[in-house]
Amino acid sequence: MVGWTSVAREVPGIVKLAIPLIAGLAATTLISVADAIMLAPLGAIPLAAVGLTAAVAGLLYAAVYGMLSVLSVRIGEAWGAGEERRIPTLLRNGLILGTMVGVAAASLMGNLWFVLPWLGQPPEVIAAMGGYWTSIALYMIPYAVLTAFKSAFDAVDRPWTGTAFAFVAVGLNVPFNYVLIYGFWPIPALGLTGAGIAALLAESIALLVALLYWRNAWSTRRLRLRRDVDGRELVEAVREGAPLGLLYLVETGSVTAATLLIGLFGSVAHAGNEVAMTVGGVLYMVPFGVAGAVAIRVAQAQGAGEAQNLRPIAIAALGLVTLWLGMAAALLALVGREIAGLIVDDPAVITVAAQIFTIFALFQIMDGVQSTALGALRGMSDTLWPALVSFVAYWLLSLPLGWLLATWGGMGAPGIWAGFFLGLLVAAVALVSRFRTKTRLPHD
Repeated sequence: MVGWTSVAREVPGIVKLAIPLIAGLAATTLISVADAIMLAPLGAIPLAAVGLTAAVAGLLYAAVYGMLSVLSVRIGEAWGAGEERRIPTLLRNGLILGTMVGVAAASLMGNLWFVLPWLGQPPEVIAAMGGYWTSIALYMIPYAVLTAFKSAFDAVDRPWTGTAFAFVAVGLNVPFNYVLIYGFWPIPALGLTGAGIAALLAESIALLVALLYWRNAWSTRRLRLRRDVDGRELVEAVREGAPLGLLYLVETGSVTAATLLIGLFGSVAHAGNEVAMTVGGVLYMVPFGVAGAVAIRVAQAQGAGEAQNLRPIAIAALGLVTLWLGMAAALLALVGREIAGLIVDDPAVITVAAQIFTIFALFQIMDGVQSTALGALRGMSDTLWPALVSFVAYWLLSLPLGWLLATWGGMGAPGIWAGFFLGLLVAAVALVSRFRTKTRLPHD
């Protein structure tokens, strides 16, 4: 039996860790947001190019983040166990893994360029975006290595340090954009290509700052102890991280597929869904950050041999996520039309967005529960089985059910997200049950 006192005791620690994780997630999205805003005066083609590139890059960002999130778990477990001398080995292995994953993601995105003409994309957009696409593909390399650094600092209870590196890139991107997009003597105006180069330069400098900090700061002296690369640790990290990379790719890909299905209902439905997704994406940063925090806290507790604290940590995280998304659902149900009106002024789009908001908010509650349970299992290095559950929930249940409800059920675009609610309800029950089974104590 879990006492509420032990659950309440875990809340401050999760909140303290989740806030900088959420800020770091926000920083990652601000690069493409800045590109869109600063390219808007150049017309529709650059904006379309940013949107198309962001859609593909987002899938790879998710896979990279998932693959490398295993580092925070492994380092967190060593930190909790008091094995600080093991952490430099894990970090060095992580930097090697980050480089490998980044190069793989960059190569994959580079090759996807040749697929775009076969996907029916506008020729004028493709013709304009070669330089931007290449720059964002190369951006994957410093992004992945910086993610490895951030995972290490998150796991040793210094999450704001890793987040600060992410905001270095955000801070540099805006002036670099201004100079390279519009030109500043003697630098010529490079337009869309300039925005890509700016993002790549900003992220590369942020990585350089992280490397210099790691190599020279007094506070990181224990993290840079000379250690040989451990091949077995690297293989184990790949074994654990691969299912997570696949899981995040599956999740992000299913949402992309849902967006494409909604587009079949017409431009108004597509626009209304985009409004709902924009608001929902902001709201979902909180449960996503909490999922990362609970993974680290579970890993630390497990490393410290505190099995009795695993369930209180997970329950505290589930309570925070459910409270946040419950309030968000109530807000969207009550004033969703007014919120949509702040973003667009088309009455038809506002009506569709308001319809989607209610179901979308309920879907996010289930998604928040399953992602938090997933984070807790990730903290216990249980990754393969949850990845399979997520694949079944998103692709074999949510998407088919959503299409049936949208078409045969007559719900239209909101029916797609109703299918996700039902599919993720199954995932939430399965993952919570899995965690309960794995954390059962002898006297339970």
